[in-house]
This record gives sequence, C-alpha cells and structure tokens, in this order.
Amino acid sequence: MATVKEGSIVKVHYTGKLSDGSVFDSSVERDPLQVTLGEGKLIPGFEKAVIGMEVGDSTTANIPAEEAYGPRRDDLELEIEKSQLPEDIEAEVGMQLQLNQPNGQPVPVQVTEVGEEEIKIDANHPLAGKDLTFDIELVDILDKE
Repeated sequence: MATVKEGSIVKVHYTGKLSDGSVFDSSVERDPLQVTLGEGKLIPGFEKAVIGMEVGDSTTANIPAEEAYGPRRDDLELEIEKSQLPEDIEAEVGMQLQLNQPNGQPVPVQVTEVGEEEIKIDANHPLAGKDLTFDIELVDILDKE
C-alpha cells in the first residue's frame, strides 16, 4: 500500500484543538483538505505527522508552538495613529484589519486596544505561542506510485 512522503498530494480530514481541548478548526463537516506536502502550506508539525501514513490511517499529533505558528513576538504588537486608518473604519477591539508591507504584501492584524488618538494592533498569528493537537485521518493519496 502507498504511504505518504514529501511531495505527496494528500486529502486529509482534521480537527485542530487547543491544549484545553477546545476545537479551533475542523474539516469533518466539509470536504477534506487537499494539499501537496513540502509546499509550505501546512504547519511543519502537521506535515511531519502525515508522512508515512497510509490511506485510512488516523493519528493524533501533539504539535508544540515552535512547529505550529511559532512563538508570540512582542515586536509584532504595534501602535498606530487612528489617522492612518481609512476614514470609513471605526476601530474596535477584536476587529481584523489588513496592513500592507512596504513590498505590498498584505498582513492580517487584530485590533487589541483603542485609545483616543491611536490603536494597538497585533500582527501575530492568532495561534502563535500555542501548542496544538490535531486528530488527522488520511482520506486519500492522489499521486500513488
């Protein structure tokens, strides 16, 4: 039977949980995730967990923050003047915004504090600094040899 290796195109069902057991994402109620391993579209710990699986296999992977979305970085928490926001945006705590880097690359950020003249934003991934657990089921290997 074929096993998953680097470069395999796979379909997986997954349920992602935080250390307290709360689910933050799942594919179970929708189509399985299809991805080519090694393209950098999955967190490293997830890819490692899938390598070597056969169709029908299931596993639970405990992924430390370093192999997930990395540690939280204080340098990604910034203060910006409200005047830098478009006029039609009224910033609120929890609001998701998008900033553009000098090279034009968009960066999602979350408003964490709203003051009189400025707001604080956080460009860390919402799961940065968190250890994650994924229940993974390999549904198919599309490039079986």
